[in-house]
Amino acid sequence: MFVTVACGAISGFHATQSPMIAKCLVSEKEGRRVFYGAMISESVIALVWAAAGVSFYGGTQLLSEALGNGASNVVYEISTGVLGVVGGILAVAGVVICPITSGDTAFRSARLILAEIFRLEQKSLRNRLIITIPLLLAGGLLTWYALVNNNGFQIIWRYFSWSNQTLAMIALWVSAAYLLKEGNKRLASLVTALPAAFMTAVSVTYILIADEGFRLNQTVSYAVGAAASVAALCVYLIKLYGAVRKPEK
Repeated sequence: MFVTVACGAISGFHATQSPMIAKCLVSEKEGRRVFYGAMISESVIALVWAAAGVSFYGGTQLLSEALGNGASNVVYEISTGVLGVVGGILAVAGVVICPITSGDTAFRSARLILAEIFRLEQKSLRNRLIITIPLLLAGGLLTWYALVNNNGFQIIWRYFSWSNQTLAMIALWVSAAYLLKEGNKRLASLVTALPAAFMTAVSVTYILIADEGFRLNQTVSYAVGAAASVAALCVYLIKLYGAVRKPEK
């Protein structure tokens, strides 16, 4: 379930906030409380909504049918059906206000990422606009596409969900590589490498088999996804073996 819930237990979206949050941390020790803590909290929220959906509609089949009208409609029905007026306010906050603030944060994070890639300092208004305007134009084009095409927003959401989990996969592999370079944390890299291998299989398989992806045969997609995961894990194990055998300076 957490593979299909974009903001579930493994969420790459929150990694996009790291360019800002990382600049606010005093030391790496705070990373566990801030980032890992946020993921644990997010997984609890995902479980709460999953339980609420199943109990409110009386089963997974009816919940699946309700989701056909959109996730925002499900949130509204559950919130107002259980909590009345108060639930309606919570639904508006959850479906409208929170996504807007998340979008704003994502745009700012994207600006900082691009600024670091192209080495453009962001103190001057000119440099900010050089990156911000193209980003906003891209967002506007995506919105236009979603409005003029049937199920446009759902298609964009699927791409977002896939890129979300792919980003989580990349972040896990980067963490494993970082831990490998730390002399006393090499074996600890297994904690991130194993879920990274799992997410590699998930991300590769999905984009190969999905309608918005390559639409390949199911058997072929699963085989290629598994092969990609095994290949990445083998590279990691070779690096781990070499790092463990390498004598400390």
